[in-house]
Amino acid sequence: MAAAVAGAGAGGVTIRAGRVWPVPGTPVVVRGWDPPATPYGPGHRGIDLAAPPGTEIRAVAAGRVTFAGPVAGKGVLTITLDGPGSPPLRTTYEPVRALVREDEHVSAGQPVAVIEAATEPDAEPDADHPPHCTESCLHWGLKRGDAYLNPLALVRGGHARLLPVWGV
Repeated sequence: MAAAVAGAGAGGVTIRAGRVWPVPGTPVVVRGWDPPATPYGPGHRGIDLAAPPGTEIRAVAAGRVTFAGPVAGKGVLTITLDGPGSPPLRTTYEPVRALVREDEHVSAGQPVAVIEAATEPDAEPDADHPPHCTESCLHWGLKRGDAYLNPLALVRGGHARLLPVWGV
C-alpha cells in the first residue's frame, strides 16, 4: 500500500536543518523500510519513493559524490555526507542517470540525477525478493559503514508517520 509522508515540505523545502527530500513535492512511499533479520536475509534496505522517469533527484544533504555509475545494469549514485560520525553516512539513489561526477561536492537540494526507467532484467520476483516498484520509483538508501539505516531519519529525525493514500 502506498503512503504519503506527513509533514513533507512542498517542492522539497528543507525539512531538517540542511536536509531536503530527494524528490519534488510531497513524497509518496511505495515501499517502506524493512530491515532484514540477518545480514543476508530478505528485507528492504531503503525506501522507495514514487517518481516517474525523468524526475529530478536532489541531494538530501551536502556531501561528496563517491560513486556514480552502473551497478547490475542500473544507474546508482552515492553521496558521502558532510558531518560527524565515523564512518560517515552515505546516501544512495537508484535507478538514476547522474548529473554530477565522482569527487564533486554537492549542496543540499542540488539536482544530482534524474530517474531512469527501471527494468529488473532476468528478475523473477518472489515473496522474499519482490521487485522494488511496480511503477517507476526512486530507491533511496542510507548506510554507515556496512550498516543499512532508515533514510527517513535524515528528513524526519528517525520517526516517520505514514498516512494511507486512498484510491491508489
